[in-house]
Amino acid sequence: FCFRLSECKSPKFGKFLRILAFALPYLFDNIPLFYRLFLCVGEGCTDNNTNPLHHTHIVMAFLTAFLFATHLPERLAPGSFDYIGHSHQLFHVFGIIGTHFQMEAMEQDMVMRRPWLLTYSLPITFTNTLGAALLSVTLSLGIIFLFSLPLLWSATRGEHTEKKT
Repeated sequence: FCFRLSECKSPKFGKFLRILAFALPYLFDNIPLFYRLFLCVGEGCTDNNTNPLHHTHIVMAFLTAFLFATHLPERLAPGSFDYIGHSHQLFHVFGIIGTHFQMEAMEQDMVMRRPWLLTYSLPITFTNTLGAALLSVTLSLGIIFLFSLPLLWSATRGEHTEKKT
């Protein structure tokens, strides 16, 4: 039985969509890191002990996606990896290892870059911390309210027509 419409019609396209659903947020969230590691040169760029940890995290993320997409090793020896070594298990193992390296790199980055950030970054104020979060929540609720108004109007019109008949 097929639960996803895209996979019923085209299983390969459905798999591609699932990979894309994880890859795009990962790439988008890591744009600043990719810029810092691969493109940034000069003042303000960090070339320190955390870079190997960041590189390991990136390799683990791509290995995780590779295992998910290719179904290796069970494709090479069907039946041999039904209980131990299945690509889905390896996918989770490498995802967890990648997350470990990501957290280690971030913790070391915070310690190593703290003096530079305190010197050159904006001061911590209400407007650039909690104020920005409150503004985002307010704008999001406003958008939800505006897009919900037509639903409210159609529901009240439906009640009025039912009472008249």
